[in-house]
Amino acid sequence: MAGVKGRSGRRAKPTAKKELAGNPGKRALNKDEPDYGQVTNIECPAWIEGYAAEMWTRVAPSLCKHKIVQMTDVHNLEIFCEAYGRHRLASEDLRKNGLVVLSAQGAPMKNPAATIQNEAARQMATFGALLGLDPSSRQNMVGGAKKKPDNPFGALLGS
Repeated sequence: MAGVKGRSGRRAKPTAKKELAGNPGKRALNKDEPDYGQVTNIECPAWIEGYAAEMWTRVAPSLCKHKIVQMTDVHNLEIFCEAYGRHRLASEDLRKNGLVVLSAQGAPMKNPAATIQNEAARQMATFGALLGLDPSSRQNMVGGAKKKPDNPFGALLGS
């Protein structure tokens, strides 16, 4: 959050990601960082239905495979999928009824589905970024560090 002491600027990268990258900043790593348990396989909750459940089946296996989701992150995945479901339903309503509908008094008004669609899109962007589901947040995610090739002359140079 901007302007809040101790929380301004870029979010801290988790220690595990720093270790995978070979600790490029060479700063001391937080060894006391909590580990809430990696999720390796997770079923779609029964209360998630329709388009949201379809999104879950598309996204959850990849997130688990790439070790992105911990138990404390499951709610982010749930919110993302539910927002996707609302976005799709609102889009269908907009196609069916148009951007302008008649109010109870008979006057033209903005279709409430447009507001629902917009709010769902914002939630998808926010929670998708937390899970690395958009191109810019994927750029910030780190995979395993590539091993540097051995230099046969490094020993001679004292490296």
